[in-house]
Amino acid sequence: MINGLQARSLGWMAVLVTCLALMVVLSFKVHAVKSEVLLAERQILGLKREAMLLETEFETRASQRQLAAWNAVEFGYEAPRADQFLDGERQLASLGQRRAPGSPAPIMLARAEAPEGSPEAAAAIAKAEAPMRSPLSGAKVTLASASKEKDAGEVFAQAFGDFLGDASPIRPAQAQSMVAKGMSAKGLAE
Repeated sequence: MINGLQARSLGWMAVLVTCLALMVVLSFKVHAVKSEVLLAERQILGLKREAMLLETEFETRASQRQLAAWNAVEFGYEAPRADQFLDGERQLASLGQRRAPGSPAPIMLARAEAPEGSPEAAAAIAKAEAPMRSPLSGAKVTLASASKEKDAGEVFAQAFGDFLGDASPIRPAQAQSMVAKGMSAKGLAE
């Protein structure tokens, strides 16, 4: 048979196993409630977003009369008419400006490179060294040289300093020297 000490230790083991089982069941219930709370919070956020959307739509619809009045008085917007639409690319192209006589050909982005040493390559190099021209008027375009100009940072610093000096509410004092006023240190002491 089992003596008293063994019976007590078996009793405590049974109590520990029961407590452990209850703790596991309780933790499952806690996690289930926590997930329900998170789901409820998500639903609340979704309902708040929907309420904000409906409020915005209501305010917009309520102000349509005001918007129509502003449009009629101040803006003058109106829906496009059928004669304002273009039939195709040709009609769109007819709205553009014609090139001036002597202006260069339009810039083409895609082109094949000529192999080195060929006459086409020499012509491309000569064309690259030719002065740039305006695509509309054909006039030569000159670029400013960086060596002739001041440093961009120096120019900016000078302009910004002038701006701050003009915009500052504190003006430089228009002080005159005491000597220029005819006063001396002895005259002030007396």
